[in-house]
Parts: sequence; structure tokens; C-alpha cells
Amino acid sequence: MTEAVQALLDRIFRDEWGQVVATLIRVTGNWELAEECAQEAFAAALQRWPEQGVPDRPGAWLTTTARNRAVDWLRREAVGAAKLQAVAALGYESDEPYDVPDDRLRLMFTCCHPALAMEARVALTLRTLAGLSTAEIARAFLVPETTMSKRLTRAKQKIQHAGIPYRVPPAHLLPERTPAVLAVLYLLFNEGYSDVVRSGLSSEAIRLARLLVQLMPDEPEAAGLLALMLLHDARRATRLTADGVLVTLEDQDRTRWDHSVIAEGVALLDSALARGDAGPYQVQAAIAACHATARTAADTDWTQIAALYGQLKQTPVVALNRAVAIGMADGPAVGLRLVEDLAAGPLAGYHLLPATRADFLRRLGRLSEAATSYKEAVELATTDAERRYLQKRLEEVSV
Repeated sequence: MTEAVQALLDRIFRDEWGQVVATLIRVTGNWELAEECAQEAFAAALQRWPEQGVPDRPGAWLTTTARNRAVDWLRREAVGAAKLQAVAALGYESDEPYDVPDDRLRLMFTCCHPALAMEARVALTLRTLAGLSTAEIARAFLVPETTMSKRLTRAKQKIQHAGIPYRVPPAHLLPERTPAVLAVLYLLFNEGYSDVVRSGLSSEAIRLARLLVQLMPDEPEAAGLLALMLLHDARRATRLTADGVLVTLEDQDRTRWDHSVIAEGVALLDSALARGDAGPYQVQAAIAACHATARTAADTDWTQIAALYGQLKQTPVVALNRAVAIGMADGPAVGLRLVEDLAAGPLAGYHLLPATRADFLRRLGRLSEAATSYKEAVELATTDAERRYLQKRLEEVSV
């Protein structure tokens, strides 16, 4: 198989997997059967398409093939005639368009139902909509494959036994359900963005967020979340050195940022903000836009960033970020005082607290105190890239 064919099959798999599974779940009501039949259909495509060519409508071909597998299974299991007829009728030989996006939206809301634990929502979304294997999801969560398999099974069983409906919630329930979907997508993005080993999760989150924006064009927070992801992801290539050391925003080579992605993110944000009061994802996207559109680090509008952080719910992490912005706008002494006020709170043990304190101390020329804080941050850092960056800073102030 040529690399071009393999790349095409990989793209089709990513684009069509969620739709095929969603359609089969809708008709059969059986998650395991839907996934198994989808896997068999994609395996058949992998075997036939390199020789016979990719069909004009690959999604329809895959769904029809998966449907046939489901019909065979249901016949063997002697299920009710009505169910068998419904699945057998699932074809796309007519001129009707193949894509039925509501199926994917139903599946996304089902995977992200508030009755499920957050980890289960993320794992189920990755498995069912993104098509990641159980082993891949287990690696992403740093747990054994058997543990993840049980977690996925329990989530599916809970959906079935609790009677969680496979549908987009009615309009009056959307306000309480949509945040769960957005939270899952944001968590997926952050999992990949914070760890280069799991960077593929960020791409999956962006892909699913694009789908959500397409399916819910009147939801400004969905557009705000996608804008936020894009504005961060545009800087991905500059976040690490060649040997894997973290590069701070201040020191990144802005000529290497993807400015077309930045422009897309800003346009999405502007469109979302024009619809009314800004939600938290739109506010965070506005902060990211302040950074992404500044020509140099010195041009960053820290006063505006501090004001935007003030619009968010004042969680400990938000308070720390706001302290950083105020310190950059009003001077490191002011920032240091704000950070010290946070030291006795719930951020104790959070590596960015001593790292921020160390940075302000370094800017004030209090190098021995900065070294002490950098040492604490190194011990608390959660990724190798951050640890190596902090160790480098420690060595600089220890000279």
C-alpha cells in the first residue's frame, strides 16, 4: 500500500468513524455491536480500497458494509423482526445526502451526559467519536489497558441501564448539558497541549470542536472554545526547543506562529462576541487573542489581560494568572505581593505558584530567593519539559 493511500484511509477513518458508529447506535441501540461492525467495515476498506479504489462516497460504503455486518449478527441472535427490518433498511442507495450530522451530535451529548464521571465522558468520547483504541486511550490516561476497558464498559452499561437517551437534549435542557460537552472537549485539548507525548489529543479536540460548531452554529460558547483552542494551537511549534525544553510565551519566536490559524481564531471569537454577553470560553479566547496578536512580547496589553481575567470566576488558578497579568502591567513588586497572598491557599503544592514567585523575584534582582522558589517549582513540576525549563532558570539565578 502506498503512503498516499494509507494517508487517505487514515483521513477517511478520522472523518467517518464517528458518523458510522453513531448511525448504527441509533438504529441498533447496541454500543458494542455498533463499534464491532464499524471496525469490521474499516478493516474491509483497508483490504479492498487499495486494490479496487476508494468509492465516490466512502462514508456511505462504510455505513452500508457495517449495516450488513449488523444484519448478519442480528439474524444470528434472532432479534425482533422490527429491529432487523430497521437495520436492513439503513442504506444510502438513494440520492439523499449521506451525512446525518445530528447522529454525531446525539452521540456527543450521550457520551458527555452529566450522569457520567468526567473521566468516563472523556474516554467514551475518544473511543466512540474519535475512534481511538482502548489501548490508545489507556496510554493517554496513563492507566493499564484493562483498567480503561472496564471503565469504558461501565460507562456504556450506565448509559443503557440508566436509560440515558440517545439524543440531543430538548431546548430547555441544552443550557445544562452543553457545558458538559464543552468541558470534555477543553479537557481533551489541555491533556494534549500540556504533554507532547499526547499531542494528538489536542488535534482530536479541535476536530470535534469544529464538528460541534458546525452542528450548533448558534452556540457562541462552542465558537469561543474552538477559537481558544486554535489561538493556543497556533503557537504549538514554538512551545518546546529541539531538545524538549519548554519555551515561555515571552521567548517564543512569533514569526513561526501559524498566523492563518490565529486569524481564524480571532474571526471566530469576534463572531461569537457579537452575539451577546461573553461566556468563560469567549473570555479565555479573548485573553489568548491578546497574546497571539501582539507583534512582540513588549507589545502585549497586560492591562487588558488583567481586566479579562477579572471577568472570570475567581478560582485559585485564575487568581494566579490575574496576578501574573497585573504584575506584568504594574511591575513585579505588585505581582509578587499578590502571589504571596495566594501562598497559604489551595494552590500550595501547585508548581506554577513557586514558579511565578520565582519569576517575579528574578525580575526584582532577588536572585537567592528566586533560586529557593525555583527549586521548589522543579520538585513539583508535572512534565519533563516544564521541569527542564525550571531547572535552567534555577541555574541562571544560581550563578
